Amino acid sequence: MSEVSPSNQNDNGEKDTNSNDVYVPVQEYTGEEYTLANGKETGRIANEKREEVEKAIQSFFKEDYKTDVKVHNIVGNVDGATVFVESIGEPHFYTYAIIPIDRKQEIIMTDSIWTQEMVVEDAIITGLYGLAYKSEFNKLDKILEEISIQFNLTGKTIEAIKNSGGAGFSTNFYFVQVADNDPFKSIIDKYLQNPNIKPEQWNTIFSNSNIKPEALLISIKMYMSNNDEPNKKAFEKLVSVVEKSDDIPSGAYSIILNNNEVNKTNGISESNNSLEQSYPQDIIKD
Repeated sequence: MSEVSPSNQNDNGEKDTNSNDVYVPVQEYTGEEYTLANGKETGRIANEKREEVEKAIQSFFKEDYKTDVKVHNIVGNVDGATVFVESIGEPHFYTYAIIPIDRKQEIIMTDSIWTQEMVVEDAIITGLYGLAYKSEFNKLDKILEEISIQFNLTGKTIEAIKNSGGAGFSTNFYFVQVADNDPFKSIIDKYLQNPNIKPEQWNTIFSNSNIKPEALLISIKMYMSNNDEPNKKAFEKLVSVVEKSDDIPSGAYSIILNNNEVNKTNGISESNNSLEQSYPQDIIKD
């Protein structure tokens, strides 16, 4: 998925991003302090006119993507505001759209809402994948929950995912991304033609689409619950369980175990001691 912003930098000039006060335990991170470059003024305008922004964004998603959404967070960017949303009902996913703002006149340009290429389409696809393979994802959820308890691990809060995620089908412990759009073109077309297709039908559609596991990336990101270094045994357990499990969703799995802190302006773990197995060593589950 494309980044919301190439920089993801806090531009408020109120905090030194090299200072310790910018880092918080992941359990405390809600995404409310997420910032984008040069977005202080546009953020103020958009949030002062939040009702107008919400109505326009909801209409945009309903008209262009046949999907009802709830607006969670409105973050100013250089030319407008990035609006983080969550789909209502199924398929369930998180994504975002961008609404331009005329700074001089403080006008919300409701007729010019746009999205980065394939961001929303990919989010819908991952939501449909989660819906089609609900039992397999439930199995993955159970596995990760058991390991988190065994090794005292945690994940991002749901609030953080709502306010700064925008990453398709997501949970506390992982998110799903599309690596290759081509195999999914017919699937997104089917959804836009009829968003009310039943879950069991989506399972059949995906099963008959000959999609290679490498086309879907399942990124597992977990964190230590305390200030300890990333636990090597916990990491090895995560890798081993994913490699050996036959009844979890098909896809290319990456696994990252971070320490406890994230940068509250971007939600990213910036430590250099994370344990990681990812492309080109990701785990392929067929």
